Amino acid sequence: MRAVALTEFGGPNVLHIIDLPEPHAGPGQVRVRVRAAAVSPADTLLRAGVHAAAMRGLTGPFVPGMDIAGTIDEIGSGTTTELVLGDPVMAMVLPVVPGPGGALSYHGGGYAEYVVLPAEWVVRAPQGLDHADAATLPMNGLTALLTLDQLALASGSVLAVTGAAGALGGYLVQMAAAAGVIVVADAAPTDEALVRKSGATEIVTRGDDVARRIRELHPYGVDAVVDAALIGPRMLDAVRDGGSLALIRGAGEPGGYAAHGERRITVRAPFVPEYAGRPDRLAEIRRLTETGVLVPRVARTLPASGAPDAHRLLAAGGVRGRLVLTF
Repeated sequence: MRAVALTEFGGPNVLHIIDLPEPHAGPGQVRVRVRAAAVSPADTLLRAGVHAAAMRGLTGPFVPGMDIAGTIDEIGSGTTTELVLGDPVMAMVLPVVPGPGGALSYHGGGYAEYVVLPAEWVVRAPQGLDHADAATLPMNGLTALLTLDQLALASGSVLAVTGAAGALGGYLVQMAAAAGVIVVADAAPTDEALVRKSGATEIVTRGDDVARRIRELHPYGVDAVVDAALIGPRMLDAVRDGGSLALIRGAGEPGGYAAHGERRITVRAPFVPEYAGRPDRLAEIRRLTETGVLVPRVARTLPASGAPDAHRLLAAGGVRGRLVLTF
């Protein structure tokens, strides 16, 4: 089968189309004929070798990709599932999985024509969505859902979201607003209409001093902040005493940081693999999409051979929506 893979870590140019043995579904598994795979910042971290030390001893080639959409084309013997051959589906894929002592094991990513997964990792795609739109949902949708589940904000609470115009930030704003949460979002002037359409009640100008601008609107601080823009510990300044701050990347990843709770602030660190194998949560993403709460945004589709260009576009910034590779 065709796949986009790397045999060494580095810039986008290390990504190449290669032929790999075609995988087949075993007991408890299904095979997805991938038609679309979304490109995420997590893919670029894998490609660049951010996890190289933890992956020492593993041999490539390594296939990135955490989001796929396509059709069921094989169901393993003895597998119990409501899915049938030909169903349009979506799934989150974990190319590398943490193991004992922090070491990672490699399971293969979504930039491939075929992906085999446990049946419970895969759900039907939202009705009426094409494969490219469906591929934008799983990882960012589950990350947003896990974050809001952890924060457990009541209706009427105030949530500030940085990076609100981005793919993850947009889903956070949409979900929170639909749950009755008052959303304060950052945005550049050119993105204000987009962010307000997502459901933001109040908008502040983006930038390093966004915490100060949030405090100007809410002098006692907001109930919670999700720092999807990776601004840093200064976002604690926007949170009220006893509130919460959610970090999207860990301290060991580029742009990530450690934030120590002050003034009884709870620091959350949502880790999306916790929702792998949770069909109830992925089905919730489908429901939210079918009811119009979540609106997928595809910035651009590229053929699989355009993976290096997709990674360059993502690194350049300013992408509104997801870049999607088609197979």
